[in-house]
Amino acid sequence: MHKGLLKAGAVSGAITVILGAFAAHALRARLSAESLSIFETGVRYQFYHAFALILTGILYKEFPFNLTVWAGKLFFWGTILFSGSLYLLTYIKHIGKAELFWIGAITPFGGAAFIVGWILLLRIFFRKHNP
Repeated sequence: MHKGLLKAGAVSGAITVILGAFAAHALRARLSAESLSIFETGVRYQFYHAFALILTGILYKEFPFNLTVWAGKLFFWGTILFSGSLYLLTYIKHIGKAELFWIGAITPFGGAAFIVGWILLLRIFFRKHNP
């Protein structure tokens, strides 16, 4: 197992539960439906990828490849870029700083990191040995 990936997944999962509760109890009354939906999308994808980090950490025992670690790193950085940019965009919309809406352009880079991470995870299942 890869303890770094396991720890990152556990921390990300805990943060996700905190943010989800924050959205349900504190933000629901303060944000527009559109902004709340953006925030909840960030939480949802962070939660999916907290599990992906834990899964990758467990799979490392059976597939101790550099690609396995890279898949985990991409899930981690994808979460920062994808979910983080959505959280930031929600805040920017709430305070009305239209000149900062370009932050939303970061989100697809996080999505691309997620996609590549999943492709690398798939690829390790076809590997026979560590190069």
